[in-house]
Amino acid sequence: MANIKSQIKRNRQNEQRRLRNKSVRSELRTRTKRAVGAVEAGEENATELLQAAVRRIDTAAARGVIHKNQAANRKSRLMRRARALAAGG
Repeated sequence: MANIKSQIKRNRQNEQRRLRNKSVRSELRTRTKRAVGAVEAGEENATELLQAAVRRIDTAAARGVIHKNQAANRKSRLMRRARALAAGG
């Protein structure tokens, strides 16, 4: 356990950030799963769900939860997967 004031504060801040980032990451995964599920099922709102997932990925990258290259990779993988599912594969 830290006994330096600044380190105690830093630990507190890190814990708050960790919890905030955790919820953002969880939402990323949820939205991605919903989007892929909608495309698989052929729902009408699949494009809206895909857009929502991409928007959430961009927000996470802007806030620094994930790296911008990681965001680009996730979006690319998501769109490639959606296209393959929509094509009937």
